[in-house]
Amino acid sequence: MAALWDLPDFDAHEGVHAFTDAGSGLRAVIAIHSTKLGPAAGGARFWHYASDEGAVTDALRLSRGMSYKNAMAGLELGGGKGVILAARPGDTISTQQLEAFGRGVESLGGRYVTAEDVGMSEARMKVIAGETRYVSGLPVASGAAGGDPGPYTAHGVYLGVKAAAARGLGAGDMKGVRVAIQGVGSVGGGLARLLAKDGAVLTLADVDAGRAKALAEQLNASHVAAGAILGVEADIFSPNALGAILTEATIPTLAVKVVAGGANNQLATREDYDRLHARGILYAPDYVINAGGIINVGLEYLGQGDEAEVMARIARIPGRLNEVWDESERTGRPAAEVADAIAARLIGRG
Repeated sequence: MAALWDLPDFDAHEGVHAFTDAGSGLRAVIAIHSTKLGPAAGGARFWHYASDEGAVTDALRLSRGMSYKNAMAGLELGGGKGVILAARPGDTISTQQLEAFGRGVESLGGRYVTAEDVGMSEARMKVIAGETRYVSGLPVASGAAGGDPGPYTAHGVYLGVKAAAARGLGAGDMKGVRVAIQGVGSVGGGLARLLAKDGAVLTLADVDAGRAKALAEQLNASHVAAGAILGVEADIFSPNALGAILTEATIPTLAVKVVAGGANNQLATREDYDRLHARGILYAPDYVINAGGIINVGLEYLGQGDEAEVMARIARIPGRLNEVWDESERTGRPAAEVADAIAARLIGRG
């Protein structure tokens, strides 16, 4: 593996911490990008990576994204991310590994606050919380901030997709708007249900083909194989699975006018900012549109409001997107570049 500082996604991170626990078999990375605005907050994901370098790269990219996401959402939080490595695809994380990860989080003394992400759950957060106080996304009473961030992320993405449809298509509502959704888990599935109620015409895809087929039948939507969704002719492509799917190879295949979805790090490289912009495709920067979940668990951790406050802050997502698009239009710069510049300024790196 290349030296950490030489990795393309190392961005003056304040700390990158590797954790092992022989008893449980835990191998994990916690990357802290910035604590300028507050403790570095970001979920922990449990995932199998083809290489250790891939896991570190994911932690670096995701933690930087969390710095930008939290800053753009107006939260008093910095950016961090936890990655727990699965030894094989399909592995299940053990209670002992969760406890060991919690001890790792605790050892950082509050510089990193963890929460639920891919491969995790509220129940697993409770196990981690048995070892550290620096955890959010725990089960809460009705009406309180906190709990599973997925539905809140989905709601924010839904509002952002509607804003993108208005901006990029001139659509007054979603009736008849064709949306191709990649990934129909907690976020993508929630988004699909909301758009279906509005009369959108949906095409769904997921690595779990059965899940996509079942939801499509439920919503009177179409479904395609996971590998085909990027080429579907539609008005909007909504990526809601894993990141780095907009690349030199895939951007030319897009047959849409708008890209707006909840996946993190959708653009694989900085050059892809320009490639997408050059095609005239309106892009909703991922960490702006998908901030609903961190708003929910962030306010839970900070103790700054209830569910009503969470929903009020999520309702500001379309306004932030329009600010980015306005500046993009004024300057001719890609929306992704504009959002990065705004967020970098907010964390003192602009």
